[in-house]
Amino acid sequence: MSTPRISLVHQINPSFAKNAALALAEVNLLKEVITSIAYDSEAPVWRYLNLLPKKLKNELSRRSWVSPNGVPIQTYPWREIIRILLSRTGLASRLGLSYSGLVDWVYVSLDRQVAKNHLQGLDAIYSYEDLAATTFEVAKQQGILCLYDLPIPFYRTTCNIMRQEAERFPELAPAIESLHEPAWKIERKEREVQLADRIFVASSFTKKSLLEIGVESEKVSVIPYGAPVDYFQPQPKLNNYFRALFVGRVSPRKGVHYLLQAWQKLQLDDAELMLVGSNLFPKGWLEQYKDICRHVPSTPHFLLNQYYSSASVFVFPSLVEGFALVLLEAMSCGIPVITTPNTAGPDILTDGVEGFIIPIRDVEALKQKLEWCYSHPHELAQMGRAARRKAEQLNWALYQQRLANQIQEIFVSSSHQLTSQIQI
Repeated sequence: MSTPRISLVHQINPSFAKNAALALAEVNLLKEVITSIAYDSEAPVWRYLNLLPKKLKNELSRRSWVSPNGVPIQTYPWREIIRILLSRTGLASRLGLSYSGLVDWVYVSLDRQVAKNHLQGLDAIYSYEDLAATTFEVAKQQGILCLYDLPIPFYRTTCNIMRQEAERFPELAPAIESLHEPAWKIERKEREVQLADRIFVASSFTKKSLLEIGVESEKVSVIPYGAPVDYFQPQPKLNNYFRALFVGRVSPRKGVHYLLQAWQKLQLDDAELMLVGSNLFPKGWLEQYKDICRHVPSTPHFLLNQYYSSASVFVFPSLVEGFALVLLEAMSCGIPVITTPNTAGPDILTDGVEGFIIPIRDVEALKQKLEWCYSHPHELAQMGRAARRKAEQLNWALYQQRLANQIQEIFVSSSHQLTSQIQI
């Protein structure tokens, strides 16, 4: 049997997709990467980047794809460039175009391009949520294996949880995007899962969301993402001030409103709650808490290390999450975490060792754990050291090894099944 050939598709360049490409390339399975934009500072075409508006230039320069082992990278940039231009200049809103609508426009187009132009000579296609419906339909007709990566819980789980949240807090309902997905997009998500031969997820919670809709357990592989232990490292804390830190979109889905309620009840001396990330609550809602927390609307990713290192504990009380890489970023910086079972928490930490896992929506549990952290600085520091050790074990090299092994096993199994059918 010749070496199988796989192409990987992702619209942007998240760390998990780049590491999946590296995993496939290391075992000589990767034929090409297909994406929208692959920034390369050495390529002549990108010399014209300085002619573009600053916001557009900054966005494009972050879209780097380093070719894994010299594997070709195929790009379809123009729709994405138009989307960024419309969004960053404010033209989209003036033209009545929504952010999500523009994103969908780019995703669906890339899916069609892959289905039309990139399935020849393939044994498998590795694609992600919202990028695979058309590709998988055509791939199935050609006997190509469909490998699906679902970074977030299946939409039904998200909708159920967030619908409950809208009922509990009607004033927050306008900020809950998952309740407003168009029917055609939901139908695509359903088709992708049905057509996939194997589904890769990063957390047990995401797997649970698939089992709840009847997907067979054997069809789903859980491979947690890697910790960025080289990029994020412990730094000396400059004072003994107790600081609870949240990093991410400041929104209902992340459970930030429960964190604010818990912190308000604590009223700790010499302590601060810091929220770092875009405010996605309804306009003016966060203002009621301005006296009890500090909000940093946004910060460059390379500055996050200093925010993590200034914290005593990282708090991430999300209601529904596929993984939450911020957990591993904080742990890489030697910061213990408080999170919920609806994240990758149960997959990457032991309750009471590197941090705490508490139920979603539990203000009292949040309050108790924060109070314990405040009152036990020595034990909390030990937890932080344990968090760093755990992060070092859960590195991206381990993720790559696990993914490559799983995919190789799939091909071996498929080969055995084909041989058995021929013999029969």
